[in-house]
Amino acid sequence: MRIEELLLVRHGESVGNLAAAEAYQAGAEVIRVDTRDADVPLSPLGRTQADALGSALAPRLSDGVATVVWSSPYLRAVQTAHAALTVAGVDPGMRLDERLRDRELGVLDLLTQIGVAARYPVEAERRRWLGKFYHRPPGGESWADVALRLRSFLRDLDDTASAERAVIVTHDAVIMLLRYLCEGLSEAEVLDLGLADPVRNAALTILRRVASGWELVTYNDVRHLQGTGTPVTEHPGEP
Repeated sequence: MRIEELLLVRHGESVGNLAAAEAYQAGAEVIRVDTRDADVPLSPLGRTQADALGSALAPRLSDGVATVVWSSPYLRAVQTAHAALTVAGVDPGMRLDERLRDRELGVLDLLTQIGVAARYPVEAERRRWLGKFYHRPPGGESWADVALRLRSFLRDLDDTASAERAVIVTHDAVIMLLRYLCEGLSEAEVLDLGLADPVRNAALTILRRVASGWELVTYNDVRHLQGTGTPVTEHPGEP
């Protein structure tokens, strides 16, 4: 058996998303978060968004198609998956995989663009020269590095698949890079996508396998939020 459909979900709004928005609005250098990135929880609105996501997943996960759920081990993703599956009333089991974690920013973690320019001007210039896709901050990862671990995940997903559908709860950059890999997007295309239409919190993206590879069914779908009157939040990652 192999995976024929991927349901990609970004976690609900997190307290880190709120802290980043506040820092940028205030023109601050540092994003104030009290926990390491892996332990950042959902905000109250993020929990509501996860519940609304569960209502959208319920009919899909009760249609008789064998499904497996994978999640980033980061708390905000795990909380989103747990809440959505509880509301959906299904329990296909959930597996955690560190390859689905968010991109690591190394020494630039918790810094705004203003903070990077002020504290690491050489790094800011390196990023400008190399571009977002290939710039690897000291101690961190480039987008290309994340793509490499996702290639490994996708290979293992098929090799160990006992289902036809995979729900993957993860982060915005990971979803865009899964599209990059599955659809064969170029560097420019995936970066333009992140600029023009960044992944919203608790949004649903669906890829379906076809003879030539994978095709996009829907991207960044938040109708389940709009239909329940749940606020839609964007909170794009690194600018």
